[in-house]
Amino acid sequence: MLRRFFIALSQSETMRRFVIQFGPARSTARRFIAGETLDEAIAVVRDLNSRGILATLDHLGENVASREDARRAAREYQELLQRIADEGVQSTISIKLTHVGLDFGEDFCCDVMQEIFQTAKSVGNTVEIDIEGSEYTQDSLNVFHSLLGEYQNVRLALKAYLFRTEEDLRGLIERGSSVRLCKGAYEEPPSIAWKEKAEVDASFARLMDLMMSERAIQKGFYPALATHDHALILRAEREATRRSIGKDRFEFQMLHGVRRDWQQRLAADGYRLRIYVPYGTQWYPYFMRRLAERPANLLFMARAYVGK
Repeated sequence: MLRRFFIALSQSETMRRFVIQFGPARSTARRFIAGETLDEAIAVVRDLNSRGILATLDHLGENVASREDARRAAREYQELLQRIADEGVQSTISIKLTHVGLDFGEDFCCDVMQEIFQTAKSVGNTVEIDIEGSEYTQDSLNVFHSLLGEYQNVRLALKAYLFRTEEDLRGLIERGSSVRLCKGAYEEPPSIAWKEKAEVDASFARLMDLMMSERAIQKGFYPALATHDHALILRAEREATRRSIGKDRFEFQMLHGVRRDWQQRLAADGYRLRIYVPYGTQWYPYFMRRLAERPANLLFMARAYVGK
């Protein structure tokens, strides 16, 4: 119930206005968000790199209102790619396709993304595409497959709680692609998604095994396993050892501010670890989805409010 409640709040303009002005909420959000400026985000990435950890930078934003807004967002991503190169930090970029015009059609979105990929290619970087709510899943896959025909420096996120993901993943394995597998943070109907934690965990484990299968490795597929669940992390480690998969042939991914103990442990053990580092003024929907995933984070906000 709490998860559904926070997901609903993430779409409320009234609550957005309240939360962004509520000091304790802003303080709690900083646990998960690098800051509102690129300078703040770069400082976080530089610190991660100093500890042997990679990053992916996400300039937060979704569902732009016009084509010009989409093109403006694309220019900001191009500037971000150039800034990463100029600063010499190790970070990819992460993009939600609705931020660059997916609501205006796949062709328009592909055209805008082509400009970003040209810049990424020129500076030797990779673009990670987030998959959003299920209403965008097929369109996002269509755009990704179209881009994959011309660019290899691209990775797509897939959500383990969707029934369709295994079929989508098998198709991407055959193309020798790269996928970021996560559990999923949007509220979806039971007709298309598993709802119970045990079911989602079991799906993640099956898909992870598929990503690390002999067929996937032979195809040149690169797994990115986005989880904070220590049981799933340990399973991945065992599978990699059993299959003699080198630590440079896959990576773990985690969110900024979550499970810092395991982040340090994985980096110290020589695994490739990438931290998702979001920043920008449009942090409210992202923050509410983090509360939906772990309502205990409300305790941090309550403590800040009472000054403890």
